[in-house]
Amino acid sequence: MNTAAFLLDAAHGAATVMSEAGREHTYDDLRTEAAALAARLAAADLPPGTPVGLVAPNGMFWASAYLAALSRGLVVVPIPVTLTRDEALARLRWVGARAVFLGRRQVRELPTESLTDVLVVAEQAPGDPIGSPGPLEHVAVDPDADAVYMFTSGTTGRPRVARLTHRNLQANTESILGYLDIRPDDRMLVVLPFSYVFGASLLHTHLRAGAAVVIQPNFVYPQSVVEKLVAERCTGFAGVPSTFHLLLRSSSFGHEAVPGLRSVQQAGGRLEPAVLHELLAAQPQARVFVMYGQTEATARLSYLPPEELLRRPGSIGRGIPGVELSVRDEHGEPVAPGQVGEIWARGANVSPGYLDDPEATARKMPDGVLRTGDLARVDEDGYLYVVDRSEDFIKSWGHRVASQDVEAVAMELPDLVSAAAVGVPDAAAGERIEVVAVRRPGSEVQPSDVQAHCRTRLAKHLVPEAVHFVDRLPLNANGKVVKREVRALCVRLAEESVSGLRAS
Repeated sequence: MNTAAFLLDAAHGAATVMSEAGREHTYDDLRTEAAALAARLAAADLPPGTPVGLVAPNGMFWASAYLAALSRGLVVVPIPVTLTRDEALARLRWVGARAVFLGRRQVRELPTESLTDVLVVAEQAPGDPIGSPGPLEHVAVDPDADAVYMFTSGTTGRPRVARLTHRNLQANTESILGYLDIRPDDRMLVVLPFSYVFGASLLHTHLRAGAAVVIQPNFVYPQSVVEKLVAERCTGFAGVPSTFHLLLRSSSFGHEAVPGLRSVQQAGGRLEPAVLHELLAAQPQARVFVMYGQTEATARLSYLPPEELLRRPGSIGRGIPGVELSVRDEHGEPVAPGQVGEIWARGANVSPGYLDDPEATARKMPDGVLRTGDLARVDEDGYLYVVDRSEDFIKSWGHRVASQDVEAVAMELPDLVSAAAVGVPDAAAGERIEVVAVRRPGSEVQPSDVQAHCRTRLAKHLVPEAVHFVDRLPLNANGKVVKREVRALCVRLAEESVSGLRAS
């Protein structure tokens, strides 16, 4: 089945599908706008499988363009709007996009004249007539045909392009709906970009369930998110760790009731135990689902049922329906409970590989098994506990240190909004542990306070040798901390300190 047909059920026609800028749109509206955009693509006579870029913020245009391209059997290439002009253009050229959907702002910002032989489909101004495009028709597709080229987040290196098929998208959507009770009357407040696989999964699941999404255009002012949750009667919310750091420690979310909120989804990295406890106490009426996934898995791989949160602190749960997870050693053998190994995954949601990168595909997804690169332990009941990304381990004084262990203790201090621990090259230690953190507004906490707290909770070799405060941590377009930039910042600060000493 074509994924556009899979996501759009005619029975939901008059129901609200999206609330955007104070306006409610129905499923019929979405189908009509998607049909109008599909007609413009049809006029270009692009063959199925042709890549089509999509550069626009979350909203009706993004959703309509996405469904229009899928309905035509084309491959959607979502591009984050936060990228620089040159990077956005480079990505479009690299995938060989033959058409591109541009939001109103992106039309002004991207020099489309440099995109030779590329059809540009621009978002219309509000109120402009779209004509009578006729019904949205769906081209028959092979379930294993590519549907989306999704750039990986690139938190530890340059991003790759994961090929996601129609089978991948539909299987993962059904799996998520198998454990999340999303109802037609649900309203999910979306702050994550649809160009991010987690954000896209929110759109997929709510469309499939006949529910609604509420668009929050930015996360600059966390308090505005709380206000919209209440004003829009939202029943659901989802975020990555940095989302909850800001909400809980820079807004009233931690103490203001949001009575309609009944479900919270957290993924995109480990949420420190102290912050998770704050979340549970802040909105006790909401069921909190801790989840784990990767772009190469279309979105989700595991979830922890809310009733297990306190019984199994730090766990990412077990595989979602249809996904088999295991923790294996360097020889590919399952590890014993309590031992550390790499998470391997198998399921219909696993990507067939990276675009034009057979070597990385063979290394990351041999024989349809996703080797995640995440190190974890498994308990006797099969619940997984991520220790750290293999790239984020710190090798200090002969010890392998999980950066997340240091971050979890630092974040026990309520004066910190967020913190990232990294290893910095050091002649004596190999790598010394340093922490870069953001303070709560008005806080007077000092680096020595963070180090003193760590000494009370961590072994000597885990205590950071330096703590730096910044206004904000470097985040990628998906809200994840970019550790390589944190590490570069620490190196730069060390060099500046040495230069200062020499000058004096």
